[in-house]
Amino acid sequence: MKEDQYILAIETSCDETAVAIVKNETELITNIVASQIESHKRFGGVVPEIASRHHIEQMTITLEEALEDAGMTLDDMDAIAVTEGPGLVGALLVGVNAAKSIAFAKQKPLVGVHHIAGHIYANRLEKEFEFPLLSLVVSGGHTELVLMREHGSFEIIGETRDDAAGEAYDKVARTLKLPYPGGPQIDRLAQEGEETIDFPRAWLEDGSYDFSFSGLKSAVINRLHKAKQRDEYLKPEDVAASFQASVVDVLSTKAFRAAEEYGVKQMIVAGGVAANKGLRAALQEKFKDSKTELLIPPLHLCTDNAAMIAAAGAVAYNQGHRAGWDLNANPGLDLELFGARKK
Repeated sequence: MKEDQYILAIETSCDETAVAIVKNETELITNIVASQIESHKRFGGVVPEIASRHHIEQMTITLEEALEDAGMTLDDMDAIAVTEGPGLVGALLVGVNAAKSIAFAKQKPLVGVHHIAGHIYANRLEKEFEFPLLSLVVSGGHTELVLMREHGSFEIIGETRDDAAGEAYDKVARTLKLPYPGGPQIDRLAQEGEETIDFPRAWLEDGSYDFSFSGLKSAVINRLHKAKQRDEYLKPEDVAASFQASVVDVLSTKAFRAAEEYGVKQMIVAGGVAANKGLRAALQEKFKDSKTELLIPPLHLCTDNAAMIAAAGAVAYNQGHRAGWDLNANPGLDLELFGARKK
């Protein structure tokens, strides 16, 4: 009988220090996340140097808490997985070096993981994948449609040409003078407002699955500036609702059209913006009568965490991926190339 397999994962790509353990690819044993939101809030965004310093302070504490919560030791692990990229280079380096140290000290295999692959595989902790599937990745720095025909294979069929959806949310939130992080604040306000402003939707060329939110962001900011100059009052709730309506209309429409064209069995949503209530509702409405199954992860698996890195890392490990002791932070790591490599 095959013994159980345990993967310990470390995630430090941005402003969360996280450690998790996953059993047999899909069973979550523990998932500890140390957030830095309060430290970055006064700056209105993540400060890379501060993020790196907090990771150094929290790394050992978070690791010990995860092992204690699981009632396990490092000797029980089959492999150590870590976010290799993309992300903030200083933040990534903390996690990569911690993982390398553990793997070297315990002589365990080391697996580098793509951060976006992790967001996608967070869904597998809730429901087994059925291929082919399509993933709508929506996070602070990424907006992509990713086609998967099998485990570990990633084909990007659409991506943002400028601002990602999450970036647009943050920039609009700052203009509205909302506290960091801006995305959840916009979503909250949008639930209380009405779509009274007709903001643009960037559909791009016919048949394109690419995204563009820079024009929308600029339209919202310009509208707010003009209103201020004219001493005109715009309800923040209505601005948020109108902005969000434009974003989710484009995201949900393109995701549904791509799912129909590619005949996928599942449409999975990944990334921090997957926690957005407006987006979740729009996608559920689009796919309610579709043959394609819609999978949206629970809120605790939407934002950055190590459980998703462990889930993706377990698949990569079982497919033969191995990192050497020269593993380094790679802030520009390509998702398609990550899926194609094996060692």
